[in-house]
Amino acid sequence: MKTILLPFHDDDVSQHALELSARILRPTDGYLEGLFVMRRPPMVEGDSSVFDESQFTLFDEESRRVAAQARTRFEACVADQGLAMEPVTASARLAAGWREIGGAEGQVVGSHGRLFDLIVVGREFGRSWLNWRVIVESALFESGRPVLLTADTPATSFGENVFIAWNSSTETARTVAFAMPLLARARAVTIVSVEGWGIPGPSGEELVEYLRRAGVPATTARTVPPKGRSPGLAILDECDRSGADLLLKGAYTQSRLRQMIFGGATRDILAHAEIPVLFAN
Repeated sequence: MKTILLPFHDDDVSQHALELSARILRPTDGYLEGLFVMRRPPMVEGDSSVFDESQFTLFDEESRRVAAQARTRFEACVADQGLAMEPVTASARLAAGWREIGGAEGQVVGSHGRLFDLIVVGREFGRSWLNWRVIVESALFESGRPVLLTADTPATSFGENVFIAWNSSTETARTVAFAMPLLARARAVTIVSVEGWGIPGPSGEELVEYLRRAGVPATTARTVPPKGRSPGLAILDECDRSGADLLLKGAYTQSRLRQMIFGGATRDILAHAEIPVLFAN
């Protein structure tokens, strides 16, 4: 993974996500782009009221002020991580760039994210401005790229003890394929399944063999009973018990509507994960 898109605000969560992004890129001399979406004034469809020009001006000035604060923090964090601020086209060495795009956050991240190997989103970043879940979902469904959701606290380790939430689905297989550069660096990879969860397809043991042939140190496959827990919470409990520092999960192997109504593993993991999670759809 040589290019990462990072939606960024002036907050600690964004900073932690940047530090983790730099850790991923450092072995490949990659490129990190910080993105700030310049919001447009909110408009209510069918509203006959017209915004005064001064209101538009004030909204624009506030957006630019917040963007400038975010950029200042981004550039300071980039310097701390040993990345060089470069033009967007720079790719020869470990570098970073900054971009501001007008529009709705979800649409912009989903569209612009198609140009990157990975989109990193800090969990609950920009709390006063954003619905980070909408950004994660838009990135997953609109970019065609994997999304790494980071915890809202710094990670002491990353990608050394990796868990794969395996349910035999196409989405999870795609997630594993996207994650191969990270899996190749891991010290241990564990495939975990939950009894009664999943669809017909290859077993966890078969996935272990596939990964071993690819040179990935996949050590074990285990199936755990739910014990009254949802599949997502059962997986997170296993991660916590085993000291996992990265979880791979196929996103929304049930439809988003079904998950909204009945719940689902993706929704539970989005809400409760305390370690980074790599999703793909």
